[in-house]
Amino acid sequence: MTYVPHTSAEVAEMLKRIGVGRIEDLFEVVPAEHRFPAVDLPQPLSEMEVMAELRALSERNVDLNHLTCFLGAGAYRHFVPSVVQHIISRSEFYTAYTPYQPEVSQGTLQAIFEYQSMICDLTGLDVSNASHYDGGTALAEAIIMAMSVFRGRRNRIVISRAVHPEYRETMRTYTQGFGIEYVGDDDPALSLEDLAALVDDNTACLVVQNPDFFGRIHRLAPLAEATHAHKALLVVVCDPIALGMLKAPGAEGADIALGEGQPLGNPLNFGGPYLGFFACREEHVRRMAGRLVGETVDVRGQRGYVLTLSTREQHIRREKATSNICTNQGLNALAAAVYLAALGKCGLQKVAQLCYHKAHYAAQEIAALEGFTVEEETPFFKEFVVHCPRPVAEINERLLREHRILGGFDLGRFYPERAGQMLLCVTEMNTAAEIRRLAQALREVTR
Repeated sequence: MTYVPHTSAEVAEMLKRIGVGRIEDLFEVVPAEHRFPAVDLPQPLSEMEVMAELRALSERNVDLNHLTCFLGAGAYRHFVPSVVQHIISRSEFYTAYTPYQPEVSQGTLQAIFEYQSMICDLTGLDVSNASHYDGGTALAEAIIMAMSVFRGRRNRIVISRAVHPEYRETMRTYTQGFGIEYVGDDDPALSLEDLAALVDDNTACLVVQNPDFFGRIHRLAPLAEATHAHKALLVVVCDPIALGMLKAPGAEGADIALGEGQPLGNPLNFGGPYLGFFACREEHVRRMAGRLVGETVDVRGQRGYVLTLSTREQHIRREKATSNICTNQGLNALAAAVYLAALGKCGLQKVAQLCYHKAHYAAQEIAALEGFTVEEETPFFKEFVVHCPRPVAEINERLLREHRILGGFDLGRFYPERAGQMLLCVTEMNTAAEIRRLAQALREVTR
């Protein structure tokens, strides 16, 4: 119990023991001009008045319910069916924690099992965990897994510059001290074929993204063949919505597939929390970080769910742990499972097709504008690169101020060689009228 002094003598004795003469001395680190009563506080208000003021302040925020959005670059505005929020808001899911005791956690375990099964279907791989913090940490864990497969005998990672730049930053931060040599993403001129040629007998894995950060779609089979010729692993970062339309990475030879699961039923949430999905081939399952839920039968022959593998420090001896990642984004993974179950195979395919066709319609409209050029040499999914006649930051500022449009991502922020280029994103949420309005706004702000 904490002791609280009551009398002035007790207060004086307490101050004496800690070596100060008066209470004000406790606050000497606070600049005098900011000490009470110099703080200029407003007059007290009633609850009703406070709520009205807060509501007025909130209306000054910029949000996507009041703007037209063409920004992507790793976080996407997709439609979230209302059933997703209704289910994840139920108390048994909303407050659930780690399912340490399977006999009282069957609902949570089954939800995780269904999520894993859907991720395996999407990626075409054998096993999935549930899950990582986001796409960036999922990539870092894939690097660690690849290094573990070769037990430290290989220390070279070949990675494409077209992998999300923030994922690559996270990867390097995460793996400091591992003695890893990263090659490939420092040279803008390297193609995927050039990257495959960099793979040698000291390479643990080749990392590519498909569709890549610029929205371009690539064939993975030739990369898998070149990588496997040196017994290295192919790691593929992918968009789960695109997997509703594109060939699964596992079917093209990928050994590990991962990505950001936010598009699967999770709103943008001002940047988080998100979830990183992760799947691999069965032969590597014991080197996979995170949790894996399995289905079994109990002594009465009834179906049940158990935590089959949990290779983290909290559960097993530290020297045998695959990672120190300590939890998963369970509620976000549940939202992804509900979203996929609600849409089904046909629904997800329809969403992917809408993104694809609307993005190509937008590219066609913008390519017709004077001064704008769209990169169309390589097939793209829902994002594409536009060369602009004026600085991207200037264009975006005017789009927002004059037209209430959230423009594309300024590629010059991460790619100096792409200064003046904008990455535009179109999803099923963008209407044809909004796309035409964007084209008209671009014409006006660059006159």
